[in-house]
Amino acid sequence: MPERRENQHPYTARQFETTHAQDLEQQRAARDQRAVIVGVLPEGEDLTELRELLRTAEVEVLDQMVQHRDEPHPNTYVGEGKLQELKARCHELGATMVVTDDELSPRQERNLESALGLPVLDRTALILDIFAVHANSSEGKLQVELAQLQYNLARMRGLWTHLDRLGVGGVGTRGPGETQIETDRRLARDRISKLRRRLNEVKGTRAVMRQERERSSHIPNVALAGYTNAGKSTLLNALTGAEVGVQDRLFHTLDPTTRELRHNGRTYLLTDTVGFIRKLPHDLVEAFGATLEETVLADLLLHVVDASQTDEALAEVMGAVDDVLKDIGATENVHVLVLNKIDLVDEARREDLRVRFPDAVQVAAGAGVGLDGLAARIEEEFEATLQPVELLLPYADGKTLDELHRLAGDLEQEHRADGVLVHARVPRSLAGRYDRFRVQPAGRGVAEA
Repeated sequence: MPERRENQHPYTARQFETTHAQDLEQQRAARDQRAVIVGVLPEGEDLTELRELLRTAEVEVLDQMVQHRDEPHPNTYVGEGKLQELKARCHELGATMVVTDDELSPRQERNLESALGLPVLDRTALILDIFAVHANSSEGKLQVELAQLQYNLARMRGLWTHLDRLGVGGVGTRGPGETQIETDRRLARDRISKLRRRLNEVKGTRAVMRQERERSSHIPNVALAGYTNAGKSTLLNALTGAEVGVQDRLFHTLDPTTRELRHNGRTYLLTDTVGFIRKLPHDLVEAFGATLEETVLADLLLHVVDASQTDEALAEVMGAVDDVLKDIGATENVHVLVLNKIDLVDEARREDLRVRFPDAVQVAAGAGVGLDGLAARIEEEFEATLQPVELLLPYADGKTLDELHRLAGDLEQEHRADGVLVHARVPRSLAGRYDRFRVQPAGRGVAEA
C-alpha cells in the first residue's frame, strides 16, 4: 500500500485555521436569530440563566419548553413525544434555531437537527461563543480558541461531507471523505497542541514577572471571585475609583482587570476575574487555567454574592462558585464572603443574612454602602499574617525604607546617630528578607553587616 503523504492533500493547516475562523463568524451570526429553548429538569421550569445567556448573545427567545426527566434522552435529549411537540412549536413561531440547557453529545446534536430541521446549539457552544465575543486580550482569545477546538473536535464531520458515502465500511472501502475527516481532526489536534504551548509560554512569562514583583516589593493580592453578574466589576470600581466597564450582561468581564486599593497607608492589588455560572464547561475551565491562576495565587479571595436573590438561588450560585474554585485548586485561599446589593433587600432580610453568614461583609457597591467596612476587613485579614520587626536601617539605604513603607504602611521611625530605627509589621513570608537589619537582642542598635 503506498504511503500517504501530507503534501498530497490540498487541505493545509493555514486553511484549517481560516476555516475555523469562518466557523466562529457563522456561530456569532446566531445572535440575529430567534430561538426556542428547551431543558430537561427533574422538577421546576426555571431556564432563567439560559435566557440570560441568550440575551447576552443578542438572540431573541420566542418560547421555552421543559421536560421533566431524571436524565436527558441518550439519543434525542428529549423524549419522542416532546420532540414532536418541540418541532411543531418551532414551526408555529418561525424559530430559526433551538438551544438546549445542557451540553449535547454529538449523537444527540445530530439526531435533534435531523428531526427538527433546524440548527441546534447547546449550552456549552453558546457560552463559548459569548466568551469569543468578550475576549479582548491576546491571551483570552487563545484560551477561547483552545476551548472551542476541544469542544468541536468530537463533532467534526469533515468539510467534504459529500464524499462521506464512499467510506461506508469494510476492507478497501475507505474513501477520501473519511480520510478528510481524519485530516481535519489531526489538524485540530495540532492546533490544540500549538495553543497549549503558547499559553504555557504566557503562563511562564507571568510567573517570572510575578516573582520579580515579589522580590522588589510584595503587594498583597486580592482576587474578586463570584457568580457572573454578582457585581464584582462595580465593587472593583467603588473600592479603587477605577472606571472598568459595567453592564447588565453575563460575562461582560472576561479578561482579568487589576487596580490598586489604598487603605491606611498600605497598597493592595484588586483583581476582577471572570464570573462563574452553573454547568461551566470543563474545557473552558481548563483553557482559562492561566487566567484563573490569579485567583489561585491571590493572598485573599473575596467571594462576591448577589444578596438580593432567594435563599434557594443563593445556595445554588454559591455552590457553583465553590465547585469551580475546587476544580482550580483555590480552596486553600483565605476567603471572605461579600454580600453585595444589600440595598435591594429590607432590614429583616439583612438581619437574617447576618445570622446565617456572621463572618460575611454586607455592601452595596453601586450605592457606596459598606465599602469602608470591607476595606477594614481586608486590612484585618492581612494584619493577621503580619510579623512585627524592629530594624535599624543605614541612612544610605533609602530604598529599603521606601520598600517597608509600601509593605507595612505606617511605620514607627526613630532617627539615631547610627541609622533609622524602624518598628514595622511585614508579611511573615517576607520577614526573613530583613534579617540583616534586625536589632540585636541586647537592645543595642547595631545592624548585621
